[in-house]
Amino acid sequence: MDLELKGKRVLITGSSGGIGASIAIRMAAEGARVVVHGRSEQRAMEVTKKIKSAGGEAVVTIGDLADDTMAKAVIDQSLIQLGGIDILVSNAGNDVEARVWPDIPPADWLDIYNTNVVSGVRVVRPLLETMRENGWGRIVFISSGVATQPLADQPNYAASKAALVNMTVGLSKYLKDTGITVNTISPGFIVTPGGKERLVETGRSMGWGDDWDTIEQRFREELLPNNTGRSGTPEDVAALTVFVCSPLAGYINGANLRVDGGSTLSVN
Repeated sequence: MDLELKGKRVLITGSSGGIGASIAIRMAAEGARVVVHGRSEQRAMEVTKKIKSAGGEAVVTIGDLADDTMAKAVIDQSLIQLGGIDILVSNAGNDVEARVWPDIPPADWLDIYNTNVVSGVRVVRPLLETMRENGWGRIVFISSGVATQPLADQPNYAASKAALVNMTVGLSKYLKDTGITVNTISPGFIVTPGGKERLVETGRSMGWGDDWDTIEQRFREELLPNNTGRSGTPEDVAALTVFVCSPLAGYINGANLRVDGGSTLSVN
């Protein structure tokens, strides 16, 4: 299927590894011109090299989006290198240590909100005017299943991800009749390098041993069951994200789309 993305200019924040990198690689494979963003130039260049070796087009921009000045520089560099941005995938953000309410001071709530929510605001705002002038655009926020089904720990992280879902709906209403769609994609547990490392630590603490297949299976069966019989991959998230960003998905707007194998206990 041709997703009609050839030549589209795409910025994927936080794409120097994990889910973001998979989205960047898949976008480039569809013919999009991609900005790979991260805080590590070495990691971002590694993703760009993969894209170029497969015949795709990619450039790099580096900066911490939790800082106003650096976020502006990221947008400016992206616009200069590609001449504009048609699609924004706001994926950059941080995870947090597993702590419960009494152990998390207000400053840590503010910090994760700045990193996971306000960073997205910083990159969206400068791109809106040009997207409106062009009469077309795609904005996708990468959230999490915990936005809908929070756990007992990491409440500050879950709340920040829930804010993205709320922000999506409000922004999509503001941009009505402009040709710009705004959606959220909420992954469940995804086997990224960081996710695998955390799950191995969990398995050891639960007495499951060190065998990855055993740990992954027991996690799915005992802690976070899903209906597919496997854990998710970054490519699972990338496949949906790329489609939602395509012209073919023009009637999907203001939605929160889950990629979690059915692990979220929700009817929508």
